[in-house]
Parts: sequence; C-alpha cells; structure tokens
Amino acid sequence: MATNLQQKILIIEDDPGISNFLKTTVSAAGYAAIVTGNGETALQMISSHCPDCILLDLGLPDMDGGEIIRSVRSWTQTPIIVISARSMEEDKAAALDDGADDYITKPFGAVELLARIRTALRHTRTTAESGEIALNGSYHVGDLEIDYKKMRVLLSGKDVHLTPNEFRIVMLLGRHAGRVMTYKSMLKELWGPSASMDNKILRVHMASIRRKIEPNPNEPRYIFTEVGVGYRMAENEDIKE
Repeated sequence: MATNLQQKILIIEDDPGISNFLKTTVSAAGYAAIVTGNGETALQMISSHCPDCILLDLGLPDMDGGEIIRSVRSWTQTPIIVISARSMEEDKAAALDDGADDYITKPFGAVELLARIRTALRHTRTTAESGEIALNGSYHVGDLEIDYKKMRVLLSGKDVHLTPNEFRIVMLLGRHAGRVMTYKSMLKELWGPSASMDNKILRVHMASIRRKIEPNPNEPRYIFTEVGVGYRMAENEDIKE
C-alpha cells in the first residue's frame, strides 16, 4: 500500500493564511503538499502532477471553483474536496452536482480535514461499486445487507420487503456508500433527466424506507440526510455499537 508521502494533495487556495494551514496540516500527516492560488495554474498542475486528492476553494481570483470541478470531471475522477466559506445549501448542492466528492465549510479543524481526505482516498482505491459489490454482489453495513443479485434488502438476515422504488433508492445509495448524493443527481439516476426536480417524492420514499430499516427513524443509523442537499449511505465506520 502506498504511504501518505507518496500521495500528493493539491491545495487550490488564494488566502495565504488558510493555504499555509492546509499545507502544514497535510504535510504533518505525511502527504506531499502542492499549492497554488490560481485556477488556470491549478488546471495545468492537475494534468502535470496527477495529484491523489484536490482541496479546492471556490472563490479564486481568476475563475470560480465550479468551473474547475467541471473541467477536472471531464477527464479524471481524482477526488475533489471543496473547502469554502460559502455555507448555503444551494452552494453545497451545486458543487456536489458538478462532481465534487465532499464539501467542508470554513472554519474547520485539522482532525476533520484529515478524516475527509482519508475517506476520499479510500473511495478512490476501492469504491463500493468496484469493490465489495463487484466481488460479492452485495453491500453490508452493520446489520443491513443489500443483495444486488437477488434484488433484496436484509436486516439481521430478514427480508425488509421494500417496494421496487424503495429498493432502487437503497441500491443507488449503497453503490455510492459514504458519499453524499444530491437530490438532483438521485432524481436523474432513478427517473431520468426529464424527471421533475421536486425532491418531495424522495422524502416520501425515504420516510417509508426508514420505518422499515432504521431501529429509530428519528435517529438514522444507515441512511443520513444532508439537510437541503441529499442523502448518504453509511459505511461500517459510521456504525456505533
């Protein structure tokens, strides 16, 4: 397995104070830090340096971060973690829809930052889609199992009896476990690009799903809500006994 030192983190941030903090934090954790505060230079560095993860501020002096996300996503799946002072739900959803893997709102701490980086790198090495699901035809988290071959969801070994649409929602979230899926991206995946972008249908289905799989629907254990943005399927490290 590669060591942290062999993994390069590209920091795209024009604020010197934050940039220095990010560089110091990732370097202390053993990653190789590359820094720029310019969008055009960043795009060139992504191509030439092939970083393992990108930390991106949205408010750069020469271009908006969303433009960088879209450009990068047109040719590589390198994980992108947005780090921004923009805290509106619309900004988070837009960045994730553009292709960002995660979104951290300023201010934040070193512990949270490094945890997000580790998660992003882990998903690059082996996603649920290419890893456990491809190998076993199923995804497990805690007592929950999604059996993709038999089209069933089991809780402690017992069939949950989801409706076809409920199963499709759980199946989709399981394929992207650990990552936030926005309402918009889920609606397109489930019902096509011409589907209504009203997320009410997702909320109705999710309420039913949680009644069936969650020990306490008011305190979800398996499917988390990112308020105003979307949903995230848990990974085993999220499950606290």
